[in-house]
Amino acid sequence: MMRAARRWAAGLLCALLLPAASPQAMPAVLPPLPPLSVQQIAPGVWVHVGLIGDFAADNAGDLANLGFVVGSRCVAVIDTGGSRQVGAALLAAIRLHTTLPVCYVIATHMHPDHLLGHAAFRTEPAEFVSSVHQGKSLAARAAGYLTRQASQLGAQAAGTAIVPADRLVDGEMVLDLGGRHLQLRTWRTAHTDNDLTVQDDLSGTLFTGDLLFVGHLPVIDGSLRGWLAILPILRTLVHGPVVPGHGPPGNGSEPFQAQERYLQQLATEVRAALKGGRTLAETVAQSPAPTGGWQLVELYHRRNVTAAFAELEWED
Repeated sequence: MMRAARRWAAGLLCALLLPAASPQAMPAVLPPLPPLSVQQIAPGVWVHVGLIGDFAADNAGDLANLGFVVGSRCVAVIDTGGSRQVGAALLAAIRLHTTLPVCYVIATHMHPDHLLGHAAFRTEPAEFVSSVHQGKSLAARAAGYLTRQASQLGAQAAGTAIVPADRLVDGEMVLDLGGRHLQLRTWRTAHTDNDLTVQDDLSGTLFTGDLLFVGHLPVIDGSLRGWLAILPILRTLVHGPVVPGHGPPGNGSEPFQAQERYLQQLATEVRAALKGGRTLAETVAQSPAPTGGWQLVELYHRRNVTAAFAELEWED
């Protein structure tokens, strides 16, 4: 009863958040996307690798890595994509591999490319799971996320809504899928203030969410110092495949090291700028392009410099 009430309230909230449109402005109903391409990286563990880019109508918000883990009783989904269209295409891909019900839909954090597909899973008997800190942070941005998504995706945004969590993780939690368990863990503020990782006990597969970027330039929306502090701990959890929030899955700790090099270099440069008395504008303008072959540098590096400057100018 309580869960149904929460979902009804969430639907009402999203209806209020979505901009009103005249009949002439309503987009045409699009056919569903085909099932997403997925790869099995360990027995019962499937991953879809999203595009590296920004929201646009031609990608429908398919920008993040998504996954699902199949137990003997049910399926857990880890992130659902940047629109209801992408979420529905993920559900269609799941149905190509199992008829078991989806019992958990897990958000690794609040960013729209990871959770705006949740609405497609309302037809499943699923609990929606997130960090205990996600709700407040997401509520502050929900209207902007939905408005911007509608502007960028057009008709592809139809049906997208914010779905609140039924189950909140504060520290650690274990989810039972039947014959296998998922270990969920929240973290101190790093990429965001509501990051959550998921690890499968059978294969060791670690879903990092955006605590790990591969290829895609890391994006700071939380704390640079916090992120650098947890990376050594994250590396100790690597006991099998690693699924980053963006970029190809892999094995081993090298992707963590590449990301750490970028973040540490950023911290070093900004601290030097602050020590030298440079202003924020001067620091951003003089920051060199990062090495390492990162994509989307033009979109995110200056933003990262700005975030680092705002944080580090107050450190002791």
